[in-house]
Amino acid sequence: MKLGAFSVSFTVKDIQASNEFYEKLGFEFFGGDISQNWVILKNGDTVIGLFQGMFDKNMLTFNPGWDGNAQELDTFTDVREIQRQLKEKGVEFVSEADESTTGPASFIVVDPDGNPILFDQHV
Repeated sequence: MKLGAFSVSFTVKDIQASNEFYEKLGFEFFGGDISQNWVILKNGDTVIGLFQGMFDKNMLTFNPGWDGNAQELDTFTDVREIQRQLKEKGVEFVSEADESTTGPASFIVVDPDGNPILFDQHV
């Protein structure tokens, strides 16, 4: 099971201040819209997302179907297949992808310490 491109999504109090801070650490704009309170930043192969007012907690994010540059992969494990495999292993879900659909979908699981993990497929 290939989980897809990995990033960390931070919930922030002030998107402008957080963006400026991470730019000082060498991160550069990669995507998003700061006027909508979200931005994706990249430093080498490291990708972080800054989100103001969208999530309650920081979370790990996997993007099935994308490489580390948000480019579509020719082959990948669909988010619904990942979900099915995790269900078979007894993982509990906070939200689920509709398995009757194709294309973009997402689901969220939570690890034993309460850390949310988002699987977010855009293709």
